[in-house]
Order: sequence, then structure tokens, then C-alpha cells
Amino acid sequence: MSITNTKLWTALITPMDEQGDLHLDELVSLIRRQEEAGNGVLLLGSTGEGLALGLKEKKEVVQTAANLDLNIPLMVGVGGFNHRKQQQWITYCNQLDIEAFLLVTPLYAKPGPNGQERWFRMLLDAAKRPCMLYNVPSRTGTKMHPQVLEELHNHLNLEAMKDASGSVAKYQEFRKAAPSLAIYSGDDGLLPFFAAAGCHGLVSVASNVWPKATRRYLEWSLAGRGPELLPLWQESTEALFSASNPVPAKKLLQEKGVISFAKYRPPLSADDVVDPEMLIETDRNITDWFKRTNQ
Repeated sequence: MSITNTKLWTALITPMDEQGDLHLDELVSLIRRQEEAGNGVLLLGSTGEGLALGLKEKKEVVQTAANLDLNIPLMVGVGGFNHRKQQQWITYCNQLDIEAFLLVTPLYAKPGPNGQERWFRMLLDAAKRPCMLYNVPSRTGTKMHPQVLEELHNHLNLEAMKDASGSVAKYQEFRKAAPSLAIYSGDDGLLPFFAAAGCHGLVSVASNVWPKATRRYLEWSLAGRGPELLPLWQESTEALFSASNPVPAKKLLQEKGVISFAKYRPPLSADDVVDPEMLIETDRNITDWFKRTNQ
């Protein structure tokens, strides 16, 4: 299956129990919720706290999801700074029923374009699934260089890119570097602007909370109806990033009764949500908007 067949990918949270251990039953429930909305699921991205989980836990998450016989695609996050461990992780996941990998710009080391190109090429070579590259300088400490796409865009396993640079101008640089590559917005609040610039779809945090409403938000954005969506969706998605992701999303999912506990791995903390009422109001606003669009 091609990555590009799916316009909306949900960067899924990883639910945890009261002790902070994996809550696999709730993981299944969350995935089924996305399946009902028709959204692809990205496991173990930054929203899924992938780097905070041990290898055994990561395997449990992917195995649980891969065994569900889903009618939506699964993508698995690949990120860190130890290249050999990332290759080993890809080799393990190649054996499972997943459709794609998300390959993140290497963390901490801040490599230049040559180092980035080599990193991605070795991971792409190891993968037996289509891959999406991920530019997220706010988390990795370095931006992806457009020339990396120029060098890699013809690789057989490279199908897409997720850009969370927060800049439409940067998106346009990537589009110029690889005109045939499908580029997804990694910023929920900027989607109408990225859509106007020609993005292919969205990798979303908001769809954790509002799976069906976010799907409509995407469809309307891609149809050129962005002015109708602002400022409601921009303000609402900003509320989801009022603290480090996924802290607000988990908090709101708990408030809605979708998950039992808003538990995180340190250094994330629920105390960083300074205005829980803002999240509740945000949920009310999006729920009301979705109901109105169904009338």
C-alpha cells in the first residue's frame, strides 16, 4: 500500500495505566476509533512518546496493533541518534503487518546535509516498506536540508515527507527540491495555509481527540475552504500545544472519557497544562462545529 493513498495520519498517543505502564486494551480502543474514522495510524512518533519507551514496550505496541487485522494502514516511527539501533528496529518491524515507516531527522547530533543524506539512505535501504521522511527542527535541534530531498527523491522506498517546520516558505523549498514527492503538513493549525500551497495531506495530533472532525477539517482545507476554518481550528489546535505534546491531548482525552489516565513518561508532566478549562472549551467548540457541518 502506498503512503499517499491515505490523506490523514493520526500520530497516536500511547495510553498508560495508573502506574504509567502500557495500557494495551486502551491502545486497541484508540486504534479502532481511528479505524472508524478512516484515518491511518502512526505509532511511536513523538506524540506516542516513542523515545521514552523501552524496546520491549515498543515491540508490544507494534505487535498489538499489527495483529488487529485493520482496514486502515499502520506507520511506525523510527527516530533517535543511534543509527545501528534504528536499522535493527526497522529490521524487526519489517516482519510485521505494517505498511510504512516515518524516518525522523537524527536527534541531537545536528548533522549537515551530507550526514543527513547518508542517515536517511541507510534507513531507506533497510526498510521493506514505503517511508515518509520527517522534518521537525523544534524537536531534533536541526532542520532538514532541501538538498537531502534532491539526493533521495528517486529512492524506491521514499514516498512522502512530513514537514513540521512551521513555515510555508520552508515547505515551498522542499516542494521545489522534490516536486513529485507527496508532502504532508505536520502542523494542525497551519493546515489551511499548507493546503493552499499544495500539501498532500496531514499528520495530525488533533485527530487523536477529534478523529472525524479533523478528517472534515482536512477535506475542507484541501478543497480550498481554509477561510471558513479560521480562526476556530487554529485556536483549537494551538490549545492542544499549550504545553508539550502530547500532554494536552492526553489530558483532554481523559476529560472526554476516551482514556482512563493522563499518564506520561518523565520529563513530561500534567502540571504543565495551566488552563484545563481552555481545553474543555476547545473541545466544545470543535464538537459544535462538527455538528453544524452535519446539518
